[in-house]
Amino acid sequence: MKAKVIIERGTDGSYGAYIGSDNIPFGIVGDGKTVEEAKKDFLNSYKEMEEYYKEENKSFIKCEFEFSYDIASFLEYYGNIISLAGLERLTGVNQGQLSHYVTGRRKPSKTTVLKIEKKLHEFGKELNQVEFI
Repeated sequence: MKAKVIIERGTDGSYGAYIGSDNIPFGIVGDGKTVEEAKKDFLNSYKEMEEYYKEENKSFIKCEFEFSYDIASFLEYYGNIISLAGLERLTGVNQGQLSHYVTGRRKPSKTTVLKIEKKLHEFGKELNQVEFI
């Protein structure tokens, strides 16, 4: 079973991960100072839940997770791969504006979120077609 995991940046600058799917009969959360820490804590909580179900002789649903990010979490997690300057060239969203999203000073509008997501998906499709000779 696939389950959607939402990763969001909190107002205190920490990151949280939680199940965003309704079809899972238990709740799991993770948190940390970075996205990586939140994901690691989330996966550890999942492992602990599986062990608990086993101890209680209960049936446990094995899950594959798909991670979804708010803009701040995405930029923090992929910031060492995609620079703000590169993301500006890719999406047309001003680098200064992107910086405000990373720091939490501003939140992007729904239109801006969709614009960034669309451009990243297009870029991903383009990369998927790359072949080296």
